[in-house]
Amino acid sequence: MAKHTVEFEQVIDRGCGLDVHCDTVVTTVMGKRIQTETRTYCTTTSSLKELGKWLENLQVTDGAMESTGIYWKPVLHILREYPLNLLVVNARHIKNVPGRKTDKADSKRIYKLLLSGLLKGSFIPPENIQVLRDLHRYKKKFVGVVASEKTG
Repeated sequence: MAKHTVEFEQVIDRGCGLDVHCDTVVTTVMGKRIQTETRTYCTTTSSLKELGKWLENLQVTDGAMESTGIYWKPVLHILREYPLNLLVVNARHIKNVPGRKTDKADSKRIYKLLLSGLLKGSFIPPENIQVLRDLHRYKKKFVGVVASEKTG
């Protein structure tokens, strides 16, 4: 019985997959004329800036990360300062792959899906709209707290 492998056309030259957690970001870079490497960074501003500089020095043009909870937000905010087309992808589109799950394997799988053009980024509103949404949420929460104090 012959074993079949599926080959996908590579649509980007250099990219990265980011597996984002509360305290760490595991990043795998791959592509043409660069050595595959995986590094782990903290989610502090200075560490994320180191990650951005590393990706910029390697001339990584594209990246993808899961939109797990809210952990992706500071990562995206810091990495927007660098020349990187970064997709935030719904975790359900990535997690449905069976097998052993490790941070390194997840970052590599995210990269391979990105490389093949199989990922679609989530809609992320422009920063000014995000600020307005945050203000609206804060106002709504504040009005709720005031209302509960008046009725209690």
